[in-house]
Amino acid sequence: MTKELVIHSNGSGVDIALLEDKKLMELHQERLNNQFHVGDVYLGKLKKVMPGLNAAFVEVGHEKDAFLHYTDLSPDIRSLMKFTGQCIAGNMSAENMLNNFELEEQIVKTGNVKEVLKSNSPILVQILKEPISTKGPRLTCEISLAGRFLVLTPFQEGVGVSKKIDSADERKRLKVLVESLKPKNFGVIVRTVAAGKGAAELHQDLMQLQEKWQTMMKNLRHAQPVKKVLSEMDKTTGILRDLLSPEFNKIVCDDIKMVKELEGYIQNVAPERKNIVQHYTGSAPIFDHHGVTKQIKSLFGKTVNMPNGSYLILEKTEALHVVDVNSGHRSTMDGTQETNALKVNLESADEIARQLRLRDLGGIIVIDFIDMKNPDNKKLVQQRMMDAMRLDRATHTILPLSKFNLMQITRERVRPEINIATTERCPTCAGTGEINASLLLIDEMISDLEHLVTTHKKLKLYCHPIFAAYLRKGFPSLRMQWFFKYKKWISISSNEDFGITDYKFFDDNDEEIKLD
Repeated sequence: MTKELVIHSNGSGVDIALLEDKKLMELHQERLNNQFHVGDVYLGKLKKVMPGLNAAFVEVGHEKDAFLHYTDLSPDIRSLMKFTGQCIAGNMSAENMLNNFELEEQIVKTGNVKEVLKSNSPILVQILKEPISTKGPRLTCEISLAGRFLVLTPFQEGVGVSKKIDSADERKRLKVLVESLKPKNFGVIVRTVAAGKGAAELHQDLMQLQEKWQTMMKNLRHAQPVKKVLSEMDKTTGILRDLLSPEFNKIVCDDIKMVKELEGYIQNVAPERKNIVQHYTGSAPIFDHHGVTKQIKSLFGKTVNMPNGSYLILEKTEALHVVDVNSGHRSTMDGTQETNALKVNLESADEIARQLRLRDLGGIIVIDFIDMKNPDNKKLVQQRMMDAMRLDRATHTILPLSKFNLMQITRERVRPEINIATTERCPTCAGTGEINASLLLIDEMISDLEHLVTTHKKLKLYCHPIFAAYLRKGFPSLRMQWFFKYKKWISISSNEDFGITDYKFFDDNDEEIKLD
C-alpha cells in the first residue's frame, strides 16, 4: 500500500487529503479561526462544580465553558494540582523536570468531583474533544505529550507497550529499553510505530517530549487563568507524526512556506525521508490535479455508489448515524439470494469503513445490511468490517449483526464531522427550486420581439431545444404566426447549454442584443 498526502493551503486554512493507493481515505480541514485543537494544554479556571453530574465546567476561553467529568480527572489529579500551584508560584525548575517532586495520594475511581475540586481555582487541563455544535470543548486532566514513537505521561512510573506490536520479544525489548531512558516521575507509552527502533531514535523522541514539557512549565510560571500553556502541533504535522511509515512515499503541497516547514519536521524526525516532500506549482488546483476533487464530489453525498451497482444511503439524526445498504441492480445477479446478499454486504463493509474515516463520523452508527439467514455469513460480514476498520486510528467498537441484520458501531468523536455540499446550484432556478410560470414566458418573449422588430432587419432566437421545438410545432406554428404579424422570419436555433426558460436574441452579425 502506498500513502500520499495532498495539502491545499488557502486564506482560511488548510485542507489535507490522505490517499491510499490513490483512493481518498481521510480528509482533514484545519481552519485558522479554530483555537482549540485536541492535545492543547490550558491553564483554565473552574467555574462550576456540579456534584449531580459528577463533573465541572471550566473556562478556557471558548464562548461555552468546557466540560470536565470526574472520570477524566486522572487518579493523579492531586499531584497535578500541586504541580500547577508550584509552577505558578515560580517554585518549580523546568530543568529538573519532576526529579524533586513528591507525588500525592491518588483519588479513588468512584469518588465525587466536589471532594476534589473547588470553584474559581486554577486547573491544568488538556483538550480531549474539540468544540462540536453547541457544546464547548471536553477536557481531561490526564496530561499526555505524544511523540512519533512515545507518549509521555507525568506523575506515573510505568512503561506500557502497544498491544498492536505482535511479537512478545519485541514488546519486552522495548519496555526494558524505555525503562532505562525515561525520567523520574514520568510514565511512557510505546507506540506501535516504535517496533524495530533502536535506543538512539527512542531517546531522541523522548528528549523532544521532555523539551515540550519544560516549555509548558516555563509558560506556567506566574501565569494567570485563562492561558494556553502548550500548543499541540498543527494537524498537518500531527498526521505526519502518526502516519509516517515506509509506505508513505509522497507529500505534495501548494504552499512553499508549508513545504519548508514539512521538510524541517521530516529532517528532524526522519532525515532519510526528506525528499518525499514536493512543491506543487501546476496551473490546475492541486486537488483537481490529483483527482481529489472528483472523489470528494462522489463520496460526500447522501448516496454513495459502489462498483457493480450497489449503493449506500447515509442519514444523520440527532442521536446517531444510519447507513442503509442497497443491492441496486445486483438483484439480477446469478446465484441465490443469500449468496448475493453476502457479496453486497462484504463490499459494503469496506466502503462503510472508508466513509467513517473520510467523514470522521462519531458516536453511534447503525448499519442496515441486506438480510442474511446464515449465521456464518453474518460472522463473515462482522470480520470484514473489523478488518476494514483496522487502519482507523479512532477508538471504535463493533457489535455482531442482530437478528434483523443490523450492526451497531461506536466510534470516538473528537472533532466535528466533515460535511461537504456535493450538489451545485441550478442555473435555471438559481437554487430556489422555482421558475417563472411557463405560460408567461411566451408573453415576455413577444414583448421583447415587438420591441426588436422595429430596430433590426434580421433576428435570430437562441433557446433550449425543448422550447425551440415548442415554437416550431403545429400549423400554424408560433414562429409562422410571428411571420404573418411582423412580416419577418425569425431564425430559431437550439442550445443545450441554455436553461429551459432561457432565451437570447441575436442580430444579423451574430451579436447578442442586450435587453434591459
